[in-house]
Parts: sequence; structure tokens; C-alpha cells
Amino acid sequence: MKKLFAEFLGTFGLVFAGTGAIVVNDQTGALGHAGIALTFGLIVLAMIYCFGDVSGAHLNPAVTIGFAAARRSQWRDVPGYIGAQILGALAASGLLKFLFPDSARLGATVPAGAASQSFVLEVVLTFFLMLVVLSVSTGAKEKGLTAGIAIGAVIALEAMFAGPICGASMNPVRSLAPALVSGHHEHLWLYITAPVLGALLAIPACCAVREPGCCRVSA
Repeated sequence: MKKLFAEFLGTFGLVFAGTGAIVVNDQTGALGHAGIALTFGLIVLAMIYCFGDVSGAHLNPAVTIGFAAARRSQWRDVPGYIGAQILGALAASGLLKFLFPDSARLGATVPAGAASQSFVLEVVLTFFLMLVVLSVSTGAKEKGLTAGIAIGAVIALEAMFAGPICGASMNPVRSLAPALVSGHHEHLWLYITAPVLGALLAIPACCAVREPGCCRVSA
């Protein structure tokens, strides 16, 4: 239960701060695109330092599924983790709706162009995110200076350059929660399937360039 509560709190923090930055910027213009990207990277870094040694601070169903597929964690843990992540994200979007009732989308992700363009971008972005996560984590745990900085930095980097086109979600619940709470479900399928596909594709790539231990539960 401690692991699940850590995933709930961590995902709540991610969605509240990340999508909250979008909502605040829509109303004030104070943050700008770079500020939003940095907010996402910094909140993930903070949550890794806070919960990385408890639950691994996955905060993302795609990462949880990726760890299980790479045999870094057990498949039986996946439903509980994803359930906690969904609840945390929904709670964050619900609070943002209460605080900013005039926000139309609550930071929901939408493609700026063709859906196919955003789908490919989300696959590639999540591929590199998962590749970094697998490379700096121990088993299914993410803890320490290297993990926090590396993962937070890649999220900020990818959000910086790809956010204006696809939203740079890389996380199904980050897109699911604001879409459900705001009532804007357009292209939601894209942001659920593409990150999972990208995370799964990262596993054979990691195993191809690293030691076989990349794809097994660490002792």
C-alpha cells in the first residue's frame, strides 16, 4: 500500500504542477513554453527524489508496463500501479478544475497538426524517455542523483521541442485525466497507445546496447 500511495502522490504532483503550469500560463502568460517544459521536468525530478526508493516513482503507466515487459518488475504489480496513477492524475485535474473553473482544457494534450504526426512523435519521445529510465534505474527503482537529473532533463528537453506540436505527453494518465475532467476527449486514443508502444520499443533497444541485465529483475 505504501508503494501505491507513493504512486498516487507522485502522479498527483506531476499532473497538478505540469498541467497546472499550462493552465496558469493560459491565464497569465507568465511562464511561456520554456517555463511549462521546465515545470514538467522539475516536478518529475522532485518526485523521483521523494518516492524513487519507495515505489520507483514510475508516475506513468507506460513506464510501469515497460518495467514489467523488461522483467524489472512483476506483472502482478501493474494493475495496482496503474490504478494509483489514474486516481492521482484524476485528483489533480479535479483540483485544478476547482481552482480554475474557466479553464477549457485543463492542460489536455491535442495535436497541432495531423494525428499521425503526433502519434509518431509520441512514440519516439516515449522511446527515448524509457531508454533513459532503463539505463539509469536499478530494477524498477529510480533513486539517486543520476536518475533524477537524467529523467527530469529528458522530459524537459522533449517537452521543450515537441510540446508545441504534440503536447509531449509521454504519459497516458497525464493526458487522460485532464481530458476526462474537462470533457475534451479528442485524439485521446493517441496519447494512450503511443506512449505504451514507445516504451515497449525501448526494451529491445536497451538490451541491444547494454548488458543482458537490462532485461531482468535486479538482485
